[in-house]
Amino acid sequence: MRTGILGASKEEVEHILEDLKESSRETIGSRDYFAGSLYGQDVVLNISGWGKVASASAATAMILRFEVDSIIFCGLCGGASAELNIGDIIIGSKFVQHDIDAQPIFAKYQVPPLGISCFKMGPDFKKEPTYFKADPVLQKAAFQAAQNFVTNNINEDIPTDLLKQFNIIKPGICEGLIATGDQFIRSAEKMNELQSELPGLKGVEMEGAAVAQVCAHHAVPFACIRIVSDKADHSAVIDFAAFIKEIASYFTRGIVRNMLNHL
Repeated sequence: MRTGILGASKEEVEHILEDLKESSRETIGSRDYFAGSLYGQDVVLNISGWGKVASASAATAMILRFEVDSIIFCGLCGGASAELNIGDIIIGSKFVQHDIDAQPIFAKYQVPPLGISCFKMGPDFKKEPTYFKADPVLQKAAFQAAQNFVTNNINEDIPTDLLKQFNIIKPGICEGLIATGDQFIRSAEKMNELQSELPGLKGVEMEGAAVAQVCAHHAVPFACIRIVSDKADHSAVIDFAAFIKEIASYFTRGIVRNMLNHL
C-alpha cells in the first residue's frame, strides 16, 4: 500500500519531509515528488503549491505516475465556524468548491457536468451543491490520530510556552464541511454569505475540494487534515509565519505520524 501526502507549501509539511527515509526524488512538470518510507509506511510526498489547479495536478500525478492507494492532504485553513479557534483541527468530511458558479445553466456550487443542467428541469432537478466526500475509513483514522496527538504528543512536540503564545491550551477537533476556492477569504461579508448558503461549514481553504474531486474520479480514498490559522474574517490576527513554522508544521507531522502508525 502506498499513501500520497500533499501540502500546499513547504512549511506545512516541512517536518514530514524531514522524517522521510530512504527517499528518492522525481520531477514531473517542475514539481518534485519524494518517495520513501515514512513511519514504516510507503509514501509519496509532494508540495503542490497553492490553489485548485496546482493541487489537482499534483494529485493526478500521484495517482497516475506513482499509483498511490490513497491521498492525505494536510495544511492550514481559515475557520468558518464561530466555535473554532486558532490551533483547532478540522478533519474534512465533505468538500465543495465555493467559487464555482455556472448559473443559470447549473445551480450555484454545482460542478458541471456532475450536476443536473437547469435546461433539464424536472422531478430529478437538484439545486444542491456538488459535495465530494472523504473516505470514511481514512476520515475516522484522521480524527483518531488528531485525538491521539492532542492527548498524548502535543506537549512532547511543542513547548507549552510556545503554545501559550498563540493561546492554544488544548486544541479542539471537529469534522465537517470544507469549502475550497481560488481566493483568500478576508471579509466578514463573504464569510457570512458562505455560512448562509453552505450549512455546517467549518473551514475555508484553496485545495481540498479540488483534490477530493480528482480522487473521486479515480476512486482513490481521500482525507484532509486542516489546522485553523485564522478566523477567515481576520477578526483574530497572529504572526502567520511564526504560527506555521512553530505550531502548524508540528501539528501536521504529529497527526500524520499517528495516522500512518495506526492504519
